[in-house]
Order: sequence, then structure tokens, then C-alpha cells
Amino acid sequence: MASNLASLVRNLQQRKGRKRQGLTVAEGVRLVEEALDAGVSFRGALVGKSLGETGRGSALLRDLVSHAVQLEQVPDRILRNLAETETPQGVVAIIDPPRFDLSAVRPAPGSAVLVLDGVQDPGNVGALLRTALAMGAPGAILLSGTADLRNPKVIRAAMGASFRLPAAHTTVNGLEKWLADHEAQLWIADVGGTSIKRLAAPDRLAVVVGNEGAGVRQTVRDLAIRRIAIPLARGAESLNVTVAAGIILYEVQRGR
Repeated sequence: MASNLASLVRNLQQRKGRKRQGLTVAEGVRLVEEALDAGVSFRGALVGKSLGETGRGSALLRDLVSHAVQLEQVPDRILRNLAETETPQGVVAIIDPPRFDLSAVRPAPGSAVLVLDGVQDPGNVGALLRTALAMGAPGAILLSGTADLRNPKVIRAAMGASFRLPAAHTTVNGLEKWLADHEAQLWIADVGGTSIKRLAAPDRLAVVVGNEGAGVRQTVRDLAIRRIAIPLARGAESLNVTVAAGIILYEVQRGR
């Protein structure tokens, strides 16, 4: 018979369950370490025997106990059945990740807010959040059609960035109001745009990357001041959305 925690994990692997509960799942030693370090609230954790078989795993187990996290010991085979990764490393935790609204995302000189327009792949969304945090972005704005911030695959790919980077979902109208409220410019990553190396970034800037196939929708394009491009070597047509975002955010930061 499945335990309450195991049933909750299964429930949270579905979008409907995450929306109803407001919780999500974190798998693996490093991600659970990151959640503890960031002060994320835990609802419980399923742990296997294998967690205590390494020094790092034993330390994590002690840390979970010291934070009064509800623990339930289960056979490793049960964890493997519950986990969405091939190697859950002996721990699957249920967490209540931080909730940010749009007011928490504020432009800052020398960096750019990252806007995601319809980026559907959860792995890409998580990697974009991780990249934005690493490049000093003050936050991220996710437009409709972009993967849910609480999707476990987003949480996993972000590797802790979800716990630290202010990120919020909004509509195109919400983005337009945010730009006006902050007197910020919107630039769009576009292969036909002006080279990023030829531009000086304004103090208040947001950069939008689009859907992996369709790109940025027209209603978002209409809000943009500039289209920007990354110079590519002859024969290269495009870059992965995460790589492109990382280069642009780096160039904005480097140009200050």
C-alpha cells in the first residue's frame, strides 16, 4: 500500500496536482542540498538505504533531520519507481518552492531581465533560469505557453536557480504594463537583428527569447525596441535557446 508521501509525489508529477497543492518534487542529493541551503520549505522526503551509503548522502540525511523534515524510509526500488530520473540517488523530496510575483522582478543596470515567450521544453526553461542567475539577471518573466515553474523537470534543470531567481508568469498585457511601469526597453533575440556587439544596453532592459520552433510571437514583437542577433560562423544557422540567452546576457553584462 502506498504511503501518503509516495501518493503525494505521484500526484505532484501531474500539472493538475501541482496546481492544486502548490508543491513540487525535488530529486537527487544536489538539488535537495540546494533547497535546504536556500531555505525552501519541505513537506517531507522519501529516502532510501542508498542515501546513507556515501559521506555526502549521510551528511544530507543529518541535515534533513536537523531541519525537522518528515522522513520516510522506503526501499530503493520504490524510489526508482517514483522518480522521474534514472538515478534518484536515494532521495525524493516534496518542497514548497518560493512564490514570486511580477513586482519582485525589477530591472537593474548592467544586466537584463530574461523574458521567455512560449518556451515549452521544461529542460530548456530550467536551464534558462540557471543561466540567467549565473549571468547576473535580476529576474525572469515567463509568458503564456512557457513550461510551469513548478514542473519537476524545470526544478531539476534549474539546479537551485528556481529557489533564488525571482521569476513570475504573466500575460503579454502584463509584460507591456511591466515595461511601462519600469520604463524598460524590450529587445528580442532574432537572427535577422543587429549584432549584440554593436549595441550599448540601456540601464533598464529586458531580453526576450522565443519558442524553440516558432520564435517570438508578433504581439510580443510589437513591444520591442530592437531586434538583436549573435554573430555566427559561416554555415551556422542558429543556436539552442539556452546558449543564445547565455551569450546575450553575458554581452549585456560585459558591455557595462
